[in-house]
Amino acid sequence: MNKVNCIFLVDDDITTTYLNERLIKKLGIANQIMVARNGKEGLELVERFYKEQGILPELILLDINMPVMDGFEFLIEYRKLNIEDKESAQIVMLTTSSNPLDINKVRNLGVSGYLNKPLKAEGLNQILGNN
Repeated sequence: MNKVNCIFLVDDDITTTYLNERLIKKLGIANQIMVARNGKEGLELVERFYKEQGILPELILLDINMPVMDGFEFLIEYRKLNIEDKESAQIVMLTTSSNPLDINKVRNLGVSGYLNKPLKAEGLNQILGNN
């Protein structure tokens, strides 16, 4: 089973985040889980994590609809970060949106994948290549 050092959850829904953390822990696929409640907080945590530990989360699960800064804004600002190898982080949109415009916008922003909530073991295993 593929395991990553860090998975980063960026989602304003506390219940969803709690359930996602439980699933990730149950599957044993990450050494560390970081959580942010919106895109702005997410960018700040990515920068701080990189500054303090010199590494990036390998997987970022990003919601689209959030207050303060949504998932699309996060993606645009993430690309502007002055962090070496930021492209190595796999970013997957995890959302309830099935809007074709959102799906198309996600593809145009170069995201690794698009999963619908709720997060399931099959989706995580597919992302990490644990088929």
